[in-house]
Amino acid sequence: MSNQETIVSDTPRRSRRRSDGGPPEPPGPPTKKGGGGRGGWRRFVPSWKIVVAGFVVLAAGLFGMIMVAYANTPVPTADQAKSDALAQQSTIYYRDGKTEIAKLGTKREIIDDISKMSQSVRDAAVAIENKTFYEDSGISISGMFRSLYMTATGQQLQGASTITQQMARNYYDGLSQEVSIKRKIMEIFVAVKLDETLSKDDILKTYLNTVNFGKAYGVQAAAQAYFDKDATAAKLTPEQGAYLAARIQQPNWAPDAPELKARWKTTIQYMAEQWPDRYGKLPQTAKFPALRKDSDSNELGGLRGYMVTQVLQELEERRRLSPDAVRSGGYHIISTFDKKLMKAAETAVKSTTDSMTKEYHAGLAAVDPKNGRVLAFYGGSNYVTDPFNEPFDAKKQAASAFKPYVLAAWLQAGYSLKSYVPGNETVPKELPGQARGGFKNSHNVGPAVDVIKATADSVNTAYVSMAYALPGKIDDVKNLVEAAGFNQKRMEDDVRDHHYQFAIGSALVTPVEQAAGYSIFANAGKYTKYHVVQEVRLGKQVVYGEQLASKRVIDPGVAADATVAMQEVLRSGTARGKGLGNRPAAGKTGTNNDENGAWFVGYTPQISTAVGFYREVCKTKTGTVVKPNANRTCPVTPRNKKSTRYNIQNPYSSPYEVGLGFEGADAPTLTWQRFMLAAHEGLPIEQFPQKADVGLAENIVPSPEPKPTKTPDNPFDSGDNPFDDQGNQDCLVSPCDDNANPDDDVTIDDPGNNGNNGNGNNGDGGDQGFPQTGDVGGPGGGRAPEPRPSGWSPMSRPEDR
Repeated sequence: MSNQETIVSDTPRRSRRRSDGGPPEPPGPPTKKGGGGRGGWRRFVPSWKIVVAGFVVLAAGLFGMIMVAYANTPVPTADQAKSDALAQQSTIYYRDGKTEIAKLGTKREIIDDISKMSQSVRDAAVAIENKTFYEDSGISISGMFRSLYMTATGQQLQGASTITQQMARNYYDGLSQEVSIKRKIMEIFVAVKLDETLSKDDILKTYLNTVNFGKAYGVQAAAQAYFDKDATAAKLTPEQGAYLAARIQQPNWAPDAPELKARWKTTIQYMAEQWPDRYGKLPQTAKFPALRKDSDSNELGGLRGYMVTQVLQELEERRRLSPDAVRSGGYHIISTFDKKLMKAAETAVKSTTDSMTKEYHAGLAAVDPKNGRVLAFYGGSNYVTDPFNEPFDAKKQAASAFKPYVLAAWLQAGYSLKSYVPGNETVPKELPGQARGGFKNSHNVGPAVDVIKATADSVNTAYVSMAYALPGKIDDVKNLVEAAGFNQKRMEDDVRDHHYQFAIGSALVTPVEQAAGYSIFANAGKYTKYHVVQEVRLGKQVVYGEQLASKRVIDPGVAADATVAMQEVLRSGTARGKGLGNRPAAGKTGTNNDENGAWFVGYTPQISTAVGFYREVCKTKTGTVVKPNANRTCPVTPRNKKSTRYNIQNPYSSPYEVGLGFEGADAPTLTWQRFMLAAHEGLPIEQFPQKADVGLAENIVPSPEPKPTKTPDNPFDSGDNPFDDQGNQDCLVSPCDDNANPDDDVTIDDPGNNGNNGNGNNGDGGDQGFPQTGDVGGPGGGRAPEPRPSGWSPMSRPEDR
């Protein structure tokens, strides 16, 4: 084709003869002057008739599809009821799976006759949730638009779903709680069908039987949970009925939450507006109903509250099973707690603290080192009055009870117990994190000690130098303790803030973390995360099994040699004489700076137990010290009387930590000993593994020169002649004095002898009595460092030599 332009004439085309001489073509249709008609883009626009017809066809099709879907929607039956709607209370058991700790929630009672529900609770639910309930067809179009507007403006009081829709969603399978168009359409279909097949009374009865009120599902169980154990749905007052109805929208509100009180008032007002003949004067006379206390429900009162709370917390954090789901799920939950050992823990702590003031706090945790189960703990006397659970919640500096992890890292690096480490000053002399004057010991132990002696006598300079000498330095210790279950962020923050203070216990830890951490020594180097739930059953099915995954943190030989060193703590070190008799045991003391906290953590092959003490005084804003409450908390108001000035946000007094007056080898070790003796009753005696002698000697300092001793010319000649006439002829083996005490040379560990070793000097391992003050040089654990402000004084710990 050529590139020439083609010119098209505007005149009508004339017919042309064909080449074969045929007749001409007929003329085309006439056109209007000016080129009228539907030319250009208008040719593509359909006429209004086609548009209307299309919409009619589309609407008819959609309507037909909706009618088909509606016709195929079955009316749910009771057999399709969701398990949540018919949920029962759950039960928590001790580890035997038979002995009950507590029942959670209120046992469901399905009311079969709506007349057994008070008129006021029925009216309250309708008034606040769906005021057109008796007139609508199961759905409310106006309610949907109203809810959209009020939600956008922050005035949400009624939901978009009618009571019929809520009942369908809560009661029947297939209608999940997810927010989706598909679920909403299905819910609407089911609601309309239910409205056609069930009476309004039946719908309202089912709704109130199954709706979530927070502590319980169903109005009967809720009445007992919130008001009185003998309360019934039939006898609810208008105020009580309004209270339960107000909880429906947000069942997780606290029993007396301000938002709940506001919604309760709104419910009362709506009841008066909708039924003025019944409730016209109620807004002026109504008083917020008296609520049942948690302690009265026998669920959290006393010691059981601490166990229940830990179980619920673990299920929520590790299994995503909420407390409300537990209370209404009908679960059988088997905990790890041993009833006998829980009692032993309470007895051990109280026998020590009963003679102290309420300023003293103690926590104990015992873990099975083989599987991480928390066998027992003591966190307080009554959860309802003091919900702070000491062994799980109290984070205190570990002090010298942290040194065994440095020891483990030392041995794991290939160094041995035979190594000699600094006794007087660190190597190098200056280290990051040290106070002015460097790390110090309270006793002169000479320039060098072996690692066992450094452990038994808790030598600061030795352990800081050991941490520095590791291949990865202090990071080796940090990595090891994180592998042993300690909170990673807390460990990293402490290394950043305190540097080599970390090696002697500046990190914050809890007793349960320590008990589980020492499991690596009792269980051949393996760690299993501590836990309080064995399994969760629903009927005969195990829905949540026990998490028993373990990992190796240190080698078995390292655990064996570390145990050898810690056994010496109870034999000749800071806690000597306070072991378990002929049962092998090992452990470590610890005392914080200024005796603000004290520890003993010890173990056998069967049980690892940590005990921590601290002391808090209650001070007002002016510095006045006031007595703590009987539950060891500080008074929120003066003498705990009503006050317009003081409240929980602005308390009258607050706690401040002060010195205990004793060290780790005193009250903490005695408490540990009492518990462990009771806990091992009836258990076989198990031996620790033999010393492995891992690694090679790595002398940070030269070994000390041995001192020469005089050898007698004849070591068998005592200078006495048994045949001398002046001697006793009947005595061939001394002593021969009839009045001599054959046990004069026997040293007995007597808790009352203040550690006197018979040579006039007080030893470091005897019981100094407690509470003690001024026990400088006595037994105890290393104190953890304070943060590093300028102008620190050298650190000195009574137990650290």
